[in-house]
Amino acid sequence: MSSPLKVFITGASSGIGLALAAEYARRGAILGLVARRGEALAAFQQSHPQNSISTYSVDVRDAEALADAAAQFIAQHGLPDVVIANAGISRGALTGHGDLRTFREVMDVNYFGMVATFEPFAAAMVVAKKGTLVGIASVAGVRGLPGSGAYSASKSAALKYLEALRVEMRPLGVGVVTIAPGYVRTPMTEHNPYSMPFLMDADRFAVKVAGAVERQTRFAVFPWQMRVVAMLLHVLPRRVYDLVFERAPRKPRAVTE
Repeated sequence: MSSPLKVFITGASSGIGLALAAEYARRGAILGLVARRGEALAAFQQSHPQNSISTYSVDVRDAEALADAAAQFIAQHGLPDVVIANAGISRGALTGHGDLRTFREVMDVNYFGMVATFEPFAAAMVVAKKGTLVGIASVAGVRGLPGSGAYSASKSAALKYLEALRVEMRPLGVGVVTIAPGYVRTPMTEHNPYSMPFLMDADRFAVKVAGAVERQTRFAVFPWQMRVVAMLLHVLPRRVYDLVFERAPRKPRAVTE
């Protein structure tokens, strides 16, 4: 009888992260769940008494606390088979409007938080010559979306980082899987003031992600229709892109104190 899968997930208190936690719990995995909202993690833990679940109330911007959580998980359960850097935020931001703090917050969570998630596990995975690092990026990283420059930039950085990491880790026996969601029904997207084509439920998305990780897919876009959209956006001439998107609806600017 094979041992249960061990999975470590950040941003696990809501949205995609919560759906991933539920999907891996359904598959009988041992879970390490990280999020700022410890009470939400505790509620999930209580609702899944049949699973071995360790929770850590940590902000991924705190690399030291994240490393401590990783060390605790390894000490209790051993090296995880899968580490999913999912924590992410989306904020509308504009240059010239005093939004520098927003730009930094989005980059700190979506990009540096991903690096900080993988850092405590990578060396041990290389020694063991096994394990998979999974990064949740976004189709929004393919082109810069007006009004969402902070988010697009952070997800573009994540895409390039994951690609570099995949090439670095592949000869060392460690897998790297990049997941680029299109529109997924979550609290992050529910207030978007524009249409969201091919909107996918988070539970269905989580099933797709778990399958892609199991198959060691290098790069996956869900829903699949958004992969076609992303490919078209990527090759769209800049002049045409500018004309199409300069009047597109935009995410409202984040309210800062």
